[in-house]
Amino acid sequence: MDMQLQLPDVAATELLAARLAATRPARAIVYLHGDLGAGKSTLARGWLRALGVGGAIRSPTYTLVERYSLDDGEAFHLDLYRIADAGELEFLGLDPADGVLWLVEWPERGGTGLPPPDLRIDLAIAGPGRSARLVAEGPGGIDWLGRLAADSQVAGLSSEH
Repeated sequence: MDMQLQLPDVAATELLAARLAATRPARAIVYLHGDLGAGKSTLARGWLRALGVGGAIRSPTYTLVERYSLDDGEAFHLDLYRIADAGELEFLGLDPADGVLWLVEWPERGGTGLPPPDLRIDLAIAGPGRSARLVAEGPGGIDWLGRLAADSQVAGLSSEH
């Protein structure tokens, strides 16, 4: 199951982030794909804001991982662009059983060192905005996309309108 959306501006990206936050399962692993500048960090920041994270939300470009406290646990925002080998993930001390939300940029660089995703989001530059393709990975992702597809606010972003 997948969903194709158009994000004409930052406000639309933040709306998608808020709706993803509102519909997420108790534990979610999300892989964020896209070229540099495609909007992965913007989506992750909007998502964390929607979950109540205040203060600075730093890009993990150099730290590789930033951790955020949520009401129901901890969120990890990873940016694996700068790792040379998937084995470097061991040094981050992340346990797949930890964290209620994983937002992983450049997951292909993490190889088998990452837990499998529930949702894959492919972002791309589309004119002045972005396009987003959300792909369910497994039963949890299918249920999640079903809830998202039923959300009237997300329906307005659908490229099928």
